[in-house]
Amino acid sequence: MSDQATIVAISSQQPAPFATALADSNIFPVIDATWSTALEAIAQVQPAAVVATASTAEMPAFSKLAAKLAARQPYIPLIAIDPVSELPGQAIPLIGDHGRFTRLGARLRNALRIRTLHATVLRRLTAENLHHFTTNAPNPLEDATVMLVGRGGSHPALSVAFGERVSLVGALSIEAAAKHLNARDLDGIVIGDGFTPRVVDAFLTVLAEDPRFRGLPVIVTSSGFAQEYDLANLETITGDADHITMLALPLVRQRALEARLNRTLRSIDSDGLIDAATGLLTPEAFDRDLATAVYHTQTRGGGLSAARFTFKNVSLRAQRDLARIISRLMRKIDFGTLCADGSIIVVFAETDPRNAHMIARRLSAVMKYTMHGPKRDARNDPRVKVAGMTANDSAKSLLARLQDAAAQRVAS
Repeated sequence: MSDQATIVAISSQQPAPFATALADSNIFPVIDATWSTALEAIAQVQPAAVVATASTAEMPAFSKLAAKLAARQPYIPLIAIDPVSELPGQAIPLIGDHGRFTRLGARLRNALRIRTLHATVLRRLTAENLHHFTTNAPNPLEDATVMLVGRGGSHPALSVAFGERVSLVGALSIEAAAKHLNARDLDGIVIGDGFTPRVVDAFLTVLAEDPRFRGLPVIVTSSGFAQEYDLANLETITGDADHITMLALPLVRQRALEARLNRTLRSIDSDGLIDAATGLLTPEAFDRDLATAVYHTQTRGGGLSAARFTFKNVSLRAQRDLARIISRLMRKIDFGTLCADGSIIVVFAETDPRNAHMIARRLSAVMKYTMHGPKRDARNDPRVKVAGMTANDSAKSLLARLQDAAAQRVAS
């Protein structure tokens, strides 16, 4: 089956080294260009994606091209074949395997899918809802979360290199990594030392079998994996931690852009009731939903409880990350919001205080193992206050009891 999207292939070598792999991808038409004609070709055909290979001397031209593409909307993927230096802007790498580029078709299709998602978001934006959404927000890496799996000698250096640039989740075992995959949205996985090839192969096989993870960037830092996996953004990158980070982060950035677009689309579909940055309700929508829930509980009976999670010395980025964890884990019947003071309030529908405590404990258990305070070695446990609705409660009085300064730490 073929896909139609205009692709510009740029290389000083004609035919391009990746020409065969591009032809095998069945994505057409393909416009060939050299670096002397690249900008002219881009201006003439309005491409859906660009695939390029550049030497060290051609990197200034590559950077100029990347800036031109970054200024256009919707997103135009730029795939850099065997990059020789740090990539600019939205460019993403593809590392060849001894002259073979077997994942080019899958990586290109994945990137084109994100382009289509961006086009959908832009199409649905109107003058009325534009102020709710931030498709041109700062670098998507500001929202990105990477899971570092491993326990070998390279782990400390990789932890520092990635931790300085993105939110980092550590997993010392494959079992712990699987739990994080199910509990939260990740924008990349880096598999370090400490595992046998059989264990890594089993993990990659599981990832490839789940459609949720086939577009997830997965970086393996040890060589020797000849088997092909159905993972569009799988790369084997060896070398020091800075080199691995340099090549991995562009793929992470693209995944974080996709996640941001998906949240924005959810916000648009909800008419702005859902905050695109957190996945939870906006404060205004939360207040309306809470007032309605209190009224229905008073008139129809049943239970209603709420929990307020507070955190000490947590950045805005971490607050939003925690809010997204809760939005992923909480039940469909529940709703919550991120407050201006950085706390998170979740309302549990049809739930008495005893069961609300149990649910809050489970949410806290996930959060406290995926966040840290200013010191990397200091775990920052969330504090929680749970309140059940009484017969005389209003939405305002229920929230007032949650503001009690004597919030108790949830037992682990």
